[in-house]
Amino acid sequence: MTTINLPVDGKIVPYTLTGTPIEINKRDAKSFPRIAFAAAHVVADPLADNDPWLTPAIDWERTLAFRHRLWDLGLGVAEAMDTAQRGMGLGWPEARDLIRRALAEAAGRKDALIACGAGTDHLTPGPNVTVDTIIKAYEEQIETVEAAGGRIILMASRALAVTAKGPDDYVRVYDRILRQVKEPVVIHWLGEMFDPALEGYWGNGDHLKAMETCLQVIEANAAKVDGIKISLLSKEKEVTMRRQLPKSVRMYTGDDFNYAELIAGDEQGHSDALLGIFDAIAPAASAALEALGRKSNHEFFDLLEPTVPLSRHIFKAPTRFYKTGVVFLAYLNGLQDHFTMVGGQQSTRSLTHLAELFRLADKARVLADPELAVTRMKQVLAVHGVH
Repeated sequence: MTTINLPVDGKIVPYTLTGTPIEINKRDAKSFPRIAFAAAHVVADPLADNDPWLTPAIDWERTLAFRHRLWDLGLGVAEAMDTAQRGMGLGWPEARDLIRRALAEAAGRKDALIACGAGTDHLTPGPNVTVDTIIKAYEEQIETVEAAGGRIILMASRALAVTAKGPDDYVRVYDRILRQVKEPVVIHWLGEMFDPALEGYWGNGDHLKAMETCLQVIEANAAKVDGIKISLLSKEKEVTMRRQLPKSVRMYTGDDFNYAELIAGDEQGHSDALLGIFDAIAPAASAALEALGRKSNHEFFDLLEPTVPLSRHIFKAPTRFYKTGVVFLAYLNGLQDHFTMVGGQQSTRSLTHLAELFRLADKARVLADPELAVTRMKQVLAVHGVH
């Protein structure tokens, strides 16, 4: 057994690894009873001569290789979403490049499920931004994705959250956009815990009242809506909305706290998945979904439930910093050679937080190579003065 000294409560305490890594096998999404997207991160280029807070530098080879890994596991890729640091280091010019490159990679495979985020993040919210300006901004990004052959994930708009006078403005924007899209979209309702700038989305700070407006939009445009992903970290709210959706519209869980039971579902329905945590726990998610496809619910929960404490830790408040944990786990697992992030975001979590992530990842069996993970954890500890 391998032991490593880790910080906890201001002290350095030995920790002995006990997890047996989940076997990594290629899988076909056709064996899954749910549609499952992983919102994928981007790999920074640590050798670029840039100012990380100002200018993103992306390692395209590693970034695109990571997408192929997700596809090999049977998972879809939700591209250029908040997990890719959209709006937190990755601007629209870089996101546009990422979308085009990822769609080109997907085109070379027969099994690649991919959908891409389109929003208004190239707008700076302010008094000169109108509802019409926001509509045009959405149209610009949608045109880019559709021109490259991509499906749309319609992202929430910070500019709309600032500009809208009430629910009617949201209805106006979404009705206009949904009438124009070529294929049904996934609407993304991202809660303020993920992005404080989106508080009061749909024109109301009460999520249940905001839900009424969102449902109104979906019902009026059901033929243009494949599904909705809500990220409110409340299983009760997700189930409440799920039970009110038109039959043709899917619920994609974005609940990184309760995904296992929401995907499993109940007698009245289930959620599909579009999750940032699936980037970090892809082998476990893939194996669990295959087990669910074999109607082995017990195995499904045995594989996925141990990842929930890890996910809750990664997504703990301030939730918007969850990307740091996702990238750190990719580093521990040898999927990138460094713990460096676009925008310098590797600094948003403490060493103590990362140490607890390490423990929970071991317990969840998602450290693919424990010896490598220990070596890399020790390197991070040394940088922080722990030897």
